[in-house]
Amino acid sequence: MFRSHAYWRAMLATAALIFVTSLAPLAWAAEHFSFLATSTELPAENAVRFDVRVLDDAGQPIQATVNPIALRLDMGPDGMQGMTTRIVAVSTDTPGLITLEADFVMAGRWALTLTATVDGVEVTGTIVLTAVQKAAEATPPAAAEGERRIAYYRHPMGLPDTSPVPKKDEMGMDYIPVYEDEIAGPPGSVALTPQKIQRSGIRTVRAERTPIAAALRGVGLIAIDERRQAMLSVKFEGFIEKTLVSATGDVVRADQPIATVWIESADILQKQADFLSALKSGNAERAAANLRLFGIPDEVIAELRRTGNPVRSLILRATQGGTVMEKMAVPGMRFDAGEMLYLLADLSTVWVIAEFSESQLPSIAVGQSATVQLISGGAPRTGHVTFIYPSLDMTTRTGRVRIEIPNADGELKIGQYADVRIDVSGKGDDTVTVPDSAVLDSGTRQIVFVTADGSLFEPRAVTLGRRGNGSVEILSGVADGDAVVISGNFLLDAESNLRAALAGMTPEAQTP
Repeated sequence: MFRSHAYWRAMLATAALIFVTSLAPLAWAAEHFSFLATSTELPAENAVRFDVRVLDDAGQPIQATVNPIALRLDMGPDGMQGMTTRIVAVSTDTPGLITLEADFVMAGRWALTLTATVDGVEVTGTIVLTAVQKAAEATPPAAAEGERRIAYYRHPMGLPDTSPVPKKDEMGMDYIPVYEDEIAGPPGSVALTPQKIQRSGIRTVRAERTPIAAALRGVGLIAIDERRQAMLSVKFEGFIEKTLVSATGDVVRADQPIATVWIESADILQKQADFLSALKSGNAERAAANLRLFGIPDEVIAELRRTGNPVRSLILRATQGGTVMEKMAVPGMRFDAGEMLYLLADLSTVWVIAEFSESQLPSIAVGQSATVQLISGGAPRTGHVTFIYPSLDMTTRTGRVRIEIPNADGELKIGQYADVRIDVSGKGDDTVTVPDSAVLDSGTRQIVFVTADGSLFEPRAVTLGRRGNGSVEILSGVADGDAVVISGNFLLDAESNLRAALAGMTPEAQTP
């Protein structure tokens, strides 16, 4: 049967209505649930448990299954969302109820953002909670309530705002009282109750006189001892007739024949002729000395005396024992006066040229013991610092240190890399030391918190010396036996800076 266009339009509209109606319960169901905390005022401490109920649109508790899927607790709700704290769900069998456990690390208002499924429907809401400080912490038990006098009230969020009378901030939080005994100490000092000390994890140790023993580490390169090398050459022109030591790496002894050379120099031949003429006149010593100046050995001069004929070939001998590091001489080669033919080095002792950072150099001194460990392995070697080079590498800002090490077995090879450790000792019992963790270093100043009675903490500027084995030398600012804070000092520093800022203000000028 033919149907009109109006008929089909009516049918499509009816189908769309049925489809939308079928989805409606899922779309509007979440809007008809809400969250309500059974208590919105909770103690400012860790591991606080509290309950949240799910209500229907009539404000009545539901009896359905509730599963929390996302939790977030912010210090807020007025602009401190970056300060979050721990919050977890605790298992419970009560329908319509969520049990939570949270750490309220400070007093004030907190925003709880909660997402949960209620019978399969996802519901999200926010609850504002208030963490309240216990009265026992507001007033130290060591003093009676009537004996403590309030100097002024400060902003609960640490803002530079004080008041001479009680007041609330813009979030409804009470201003915190500052007692006269808390600000009676040196500028920037912080007075804390035992409860706050325990909760902040503050620990102290005694400064003591102990030696600073540290190991400075650097990277070194094995090098030839420059005082134990020699270049073998002659002072005249000639040719290499024969090489008696023919390979780089050969070990030679002092005065060992190295090569035979043929004398080409007309000047040397003339000096020999002068010597032979002087022999006839009986005054040859001056002519012999002249030959020696040009490297003609006594054995050649003796040969001249014996034969009366010029010598054209002579033996070149090693001037010292050692290893042939370079060999330029080959048979038939012509050489000029002063040209290097062999380079010899005595490797029984070698240098280690080590690099250390600029900050480490003041702790290094000539004579200190050094341990050298080849990167390739093997047993460590012990040597001593013999020289500290007077300049720095302008790119790496490192300085070079020369260490002398025995190498009788020849195991150390020139050019090898090694790890170098120099043991640095302090001044024995004359050195006051504290743990590294006691020092707060801002880059421009270094401070240590010191306490005399365990409740008042005073910041002291210190001058630091050497560091080593987890300790630092104190040159001034802390004396032997002073109790210094080694844990929780960052919190003390923040409070100290706040107290110092508030001390510069006049509470009387603030309005209630």
